Amino acid sequence: MLRPLHCFLLLVPTALSAQLAPVERAVARQVDTHRHEAVALLERLVNLNSGTMNLAGVRAVGDVLRRELDALGFATRWEDGAPFQRAGHLIAERTGRGPRVLLIGHLDTVFEPEHPFQRFEPLDSVRTRGPGITDMKGGDVILVQALKALRAEGQLDRMSITVVLHGDEELTGEPRALARKTLIEIARRSDIAIGFEDGDGDPTTAVIARRGYTSWLLTSTGTPAHSSQVFRADIGPGAIYEASRVLQEFRERLTGDPLVTFNPGIALGGTTVALDSSMVHGSAAGKSNVVSARMTVAGDLRTISPDKLAEVKAAMESIVAASLSSRSMRREASST
Repeated sequence: MLRPLHCFLLLVPTALSAQLAPVERAVARQVDTHRHEAVALLERLVNLNSGTMNLAGVRAVGDVLRRELDALGFATRWEDGAPFQRAGHLIAERTGRGPRVLLIGHLDTVFEPEHPFQRFEPLDSVRTRGPGITDMKGGDVILVQALKALRAEGQLDRMSITVVLHGDEELTGEPRALARKTLIEIARRSDIAIGFEDGDGDPTTAVIARRGYTSWLLTSTGTPAHSSQVFRADIGPGAIYEASRVLQEFRERLTGDPLVTFNPGIALGGTTVALDSSMVHGSAAGKSNVVSARMTVAGDLRTISPDKLAEVKAAMESIVAASLSSRSMRREASST
């Protein structure tokens, strides 16, 4: 049975450690005092669909957060995403003293408008669920609430802060150089950078390293024929069997390294297949009694280093090269 993806936010009181300085304890108390305001803002954001390709929805979430940052004295602007085929990014700057701090978040989620999981839903007095709560509207709210608490304690004027909230984190725009141009420029002139996306699900820890991400596309082709001829030497297994073989061998060979994950996120197979350039929407047509002519699978790959990426890529390419058709031909040649 397919189940909707649930994202959980655990709201817990801030631990006021004896090691914190008085001003730090005061800031933490501000966050706790305004906890219910944070939940209300989170609910408002979650109930606005902002799947990456819902450009209007991403901009709507950006508008809500822009007003919050405007009220804190930030100079805000919207960077149009048309050049890289996305909604765009929200940039907010507040010039002050001290180190230049870059705060990073994103406005989009993986849940497009057609997904059934769309609404904020409290579970009990401390937990709730909703699309994008963890990834990462909860993080955006934490960012805003932290800035509000700093202002309330007279600390914000002592800081120089730039906020970058991307509209295409879940599905980066192309060309990527344009989609990340502003972030890179700001990062180069910053002294400290903090990302507010949830790391390991533990609110008591901070993540100081993350795996890099890339995407992959698998396309297999077959010889269309009547299903009664499948596996015949001149017909072969068809595209769906071949793609399934590749995915299974990916799983068998690549599973086990805790710093490597790969995931096929969308798969289409049949006589004809069409997948759009964003790799989000597509269509397929065929018949159950026809050997499949084509299958396309799109997914992501996450690794900890360039060397590991090269290793995994080589393994994937070797698996793809050992096709069922070539094995069949080798068997036929050896039996002859």
